[in-house]
Amino acid sequence: MVRTLYVGNLPWATKPEDLEDLFKQHGEVVGSRIITDRETGRSRGFGFVEVTDEDADKMIERLNGADFQGRVLTVNEAKPRANE
Repeated sequence: MVRTLYVGNLPWATKPEDLEDLFKQHGEVVGSRIITDRETGRSRGFGFVEVTDEDADKMIERLNGADFQGRVLTVNEAKPRANE
């Protein structure tokens, strides 16, 4: 199974590959994406990483509060979008 992790407080210049490289140090990564502003195309400072179920808790434990390029990351399990 795959779980999606929310990653917040990212540096503005972070690319999806940077997220993958960081998380691959702690387990298997399926994919990653950085959320961008629709109008400007700039990063909104957060993203999502899809990881294997068995590695997800370990990644949250090790990377939540970790320093990444001078920023303290927020990492937790992504919550499903609320139906509007």
